[in-house]
Amino acid sequence: MNARVETPNTHTGTMDVAWLVLAVLLLIGGIFGYYWFADESGLLRGGVLAAGIIGALALTFFTATGRRARTFMSESQFELRKIVWPTRQETTQTTIVVLIVVFIISLVLWLIDMLLGWVILDVLLKSKG
Repeated sequence: MNARVETPNTHTGTMDVAWLVLAVLLLIGGIFGYYWFADESGLLRGGVLAAGIIGALALTFFTATGRRARTFMSESQFELRKIVWPTRQETTQTTIVVLIVVFIISLVLWLIDMLLGWVILDVLLKSKG
């Protein structure tokens, strides 16, 4: 477990806001360019869209939000290394157990449905008529 204590940074600098606004404008420009060049080849349209997305991500990467995202990603990768994945045999055995339990539960529910249907339709409704 990561014992580092972080204090939330609620102050966003003016430059960070400017970078984020520029990134959003670049993203909107890429989307606009994709539709503006509707008559051109798909390669050009895709390139304009990809350039807008990549440019926006690159600009966002240098803001405080981008630094927090990079920190989050690196800590997530560190945590993923701690996972103990089940072996193939354990996965197969667990799957078989789940399938058996699902089959048994479905049989029990089917029997309850049949019993309630018989009680309601055959016993209760026929005895009144």
